[in-house]
Amino acid sequence: MSPKITRIESIEFAYPIEDVGTDESGFNIVYEPGSTMERKLFGLRVHTDVGVTGEYVGGNSPGAAQINMFADYLIGRNPLARERHWTEIKRALRKYDRMGIGPVDIALWDFAGKYYDAPIHELLGTYRTELPAYASTFHGDENGGLDSPEAFADFAEECLDMGYEGFKIHGWGGSEAARDIDREVANVHAVGERVGDEMDLMLDPACEYETYGDAITVGKACDEQDYFWYEDPFRDAGISQHAHRKLSERLDTPILQTEHVRGLEPHADFVANDGTDFVRADPEYDAGITGAMKIARVAEGFGTDVEYHAPGPAQRQCLAATRNANYYELALVHPDADNPIPPVYKGDYSDALDTVDDRGRVSVPEGPGLGVDYDWEYIEANATGSTHVYE
Repeated sequence: MSPKITRIESIEFAYPIEDVGTDESGFNIVYEPGSTMERKLFGLRVHTDVGVTGEYVGGNSPGAAQINMFADYLIGRNPLARERHWTEIKRALRKYDRMGIGPVDIALWDFAGKYYDAPIHELLGTYRTELPAYASTFHGDENGGLDSPEAFADFAEECLDMGYEGFKIHGWGGSEAARDIDREVANVHAVGERVGDEMDLMLDPACEYETYGDAITVGKACDEQDYFWYEDPFRDAGISQHAHRKLSERLDTPILQTEHVRGLEPHADFVANDGTDFVRADPEYDAGITGAMKIARVAEGFGTDVEYHAPGPAQRQCLAATRNANYYELALVHPDADNPIPPVYKGDYSDALDTVDDRGRVSVPEGPGLGVDYDWEYIEANATGSTHVYE
């Protein structure tokens, strides 16, 4: 008989991040010595009648609200029927962004790996188990951390010495800082002149630039320094195919888009309409490992590369099964602060800055499923009281 889902738990928990605050607008994480930020995530467990539990930790509040809309559908159903569940839930959430699918789908893949006693990448089809990583920075600050082009260049050189082959800049945020395009241009040049001959360099303004003209100005500096890609530059919010096709026509640096569009079809449309050169995918944001791998295969069919967003065990499993991808994103990193990853892993799994080996690689967890053991005692001890149980 097929296994059945008997119970789903979603536990919101909080954890502190030291020496971290936000910029003037309150949205970008920046270095702020002496300050402590609280972050909230969700621990998800999918219980079954065969004694195997699928798990995932991550997510966000809007996604958790969507889980509340479809979790009852899964009770009593076969956890291995991921494709059927994926398409049914996708339709059920057709009026929404569908981010709630991601954590549940990842947990179902974790169940499948444990059920078959194999890491997820083996179920997907393994391509590699050692992943080249790039260092993806905090946003620039005004607090003595990444507060100048020289500081960014120093940090890039430090990452190069650690073994990293790629380095991505998140520049300054907030409306006042975003208008300082001269500093953004100087930053592109400073990092390029310091390490550009030895590292692939990327720039991600995270949609901070206020005009198309600003995006062109900084993009031409990327051209001069031969940057590897230019990502989400201006305040279309990263969703206009037309705008980025026009931007690409004016620049030599490849464009990386689609972090801010959700789902398979919008990603495919971006590629088909020349709105991007590289494709972004995220197993948490893009409807799970099922959704992210669909996007990766679309990119492969168009002859382009997919770059997975953010670090995590699900991203490592996807990247291990993807030929047409260049790097694992180790984010967000800083010379003086820890990156904001939750302290929820038992064992030696880590996404800290020093995780890479001397060749700039990270390994793929080889245990069954996601290959990590979560610290549920920590999650439950730090629960906020927002817990949902479906059975």
